[in-house]
Amino acid sequence: MAAALPAPATDHGVADLVVLNGKIATQDARGAFVDALAVRQGRVIALGSEAEELARRADTGRTIDVGGRTVIPGLSDTHLHFVREGRQYLAELRWDGVPTLAEALERIRQQALKTPPGQWVRVVGGWSEYQFAERRTPTPSEISAVAPQTPVLVLHLYQDATLNPPGLTAQQVGPTSSPPPAGAIERSAGGALTGRLVATPAATILYAAVAALPALTPEQQVVSTLYYAREMNRLGLTSVVDAGGGWQFYPEDYRVITELARSGRLTVRVAYNLFTQRPGHELDDFRLWTSTHAPGEGDAMLRLNGAGEMLVFSGADYENFAEPRPELEPRMEGELREVVRLLVQQRWPFRLHATYGESITRFLNVFEEVNDHDPFQGLRWFFDHAETISDRDLDRVHRLGGGIAIQDRMAFQGELCLKRCGEERARDAPPIAKMLAKGIPLSGGTDGTRVASYNPWVNLEWMVTGRTVGGLELARPANRLSRPQALRLVTADAAWFSSEEQEKGSLEVGRWADFAVLSSDYFSVPAEEIRRIESLLTVVGGRVVYAAGPFASVAPPPLPPVLPSWSPVAVYGGYASSEDRSAAPSRPSSGGSPG
Repeated sequence: MAAALPAPATDHGVADLVVLNGKIATQDARGAFVDALAVRQGRVIALGSEAEELARRADTGRTIDVGGRTVIPGLSDTHLHFVREGRQYLAELRWDGVPTLAEALERIRQQALKTPPGQWVRVVGGWSEYQFAERRTPTPSEISAVAPQTPVLVLHLYQDATLNPPGLTAQQVGPTSSPPPAGAIERSAGGALTGRLVATPAATILYAAVAALPALTPEQQVVSTLYYAREMNRLGLTSVVDAGGGWQFYPEDYRVITELARSGRLTVRVAYNLFTQRPGHELDDFRLWTSTHAPGEGDAMLRLNGAGEMLVFSGADYENFAEPRPELEPRMEGELREVVRLLVQQRWPFRLHATYGESITRFLNVFEEVNDHDPFQGLRWFFDHAETISDRDLDRVHRLGGGIAIQDRMAFQGELCLKRCGEERARDAPPIAKMLAKGIPLSGGTDGTRVASYNPWVNLEWMVTGRTVGGLELARPANRLSRPQALRLVTADAAWFSSEEQEKGSLEVGRWADFAVLSSDYFSVPAEEIRRIESLLTVVGGRVVYAAGPFASVAPPPLPPVLPSWSPVAVYGGYASSEDRSAAPSRPSSGGSPG
């Protein structure tokens, strides 16, 4: 549980930072807006007229007039694979937000020219074919044409991946190679390899292909994580709940982020969940972790949140909507029961990946059985995703005190879901409005970076409009949210999912001063432009962690130079912005932000 807040100072003293002349959406219970806020020692100490009074006593260098711009609490993504992506961000050529397939292929061509021997051009998710004007994926021959000699891997959701001939050779995929169970190596009618690896529906073959790519060195992983955190800050993100991930081992793969937190260089608050790594030994993993660690250990920037999103591998219901829904193995209930019982007895919060209603029904049968003997009694737990959960199971989640963390996967997979699930289910995938109406704790996130993009504004636009990145108006009007409702799911309401609702998520006296000054007014900008919003000034715990445009004079020190030198991020930056930075790529100044 979160530590109790210190009592706010009565005389306020001298503020460390005062923000004036803003449209500040506090996200408190009343949804109040104020025009000023004051910060001391990382926390909000005054709002409105009181903050204006403190500005008169503040150091003039620590008073920022935001010129009427909208200010919101820092965004929180409750399902992001931050630890994993941070360690490889600088190695990836990302297509997030790129508007045409022609441009995406041109990026591969340019990157292949400067990628050194032994390295790959890697596009690892975050895009959908429907975002492209051409509305299709690249063919294997198109990828081979722009990169005939450099190994290339292009991951498309958790549906398929395409490797060019040098990539197939590097991963030793040949005519006699056998795929893993629930995977396929595509061949032409004549038996020749096409270059595609296909999930049918399990993504193990895709996980393995990505895991086989050369890792960055430890030094490069540190720099990569710094740049990824800066990219988060550029988009107004100040907090994430890390959902673990396959081939992400604890504690080995957490050393980079632990060192950054210890040295004060981490600029995003991270609460991480431990994801079991050994099929058949899940209970052993959690026995070890629950005996050596406690939820909440760490500090305000890096803390252990609990278990999941994978608890047992037999309970993995893969979200590949290009394939039929997987039927979970009969042994799932017995394995899940033992793990959940242990977590409840040890009072460990947990989360569970759950896409389909049929799987959720079976999971809840187990939870209710455990609860009969070892009561949950307020233990924090939640489902991730829940696209096709039933009304009955929503009631069961509520009775057990659970929450649901939804993501904008339908913004990227909605067209596929419509074909696979039918219109009636797809238009309520997930049933957000019903979840809110039943009073279930609810948060929004992205599941970035291998399926959806990490851009939180794409998520917000999807929740408000119900449209996919390809423009399909999928969600029925009753299943869309107002802009204030959607914003709460990624600010105040999100804090419940890391047991920090008394610490962050709203701008109130005594809470962390985490906020973002926006490039456009979220509350009035045309709905189709929400995804283009960025932060011009991002503050975490009263510390400026990102500043651009009119606030560049208060920007934090530059980051170290991009490593490795051939990094795609050095040219393209991150998510393609409204100015379409990709159309005229330019290398950031030495040590500067890619944003």
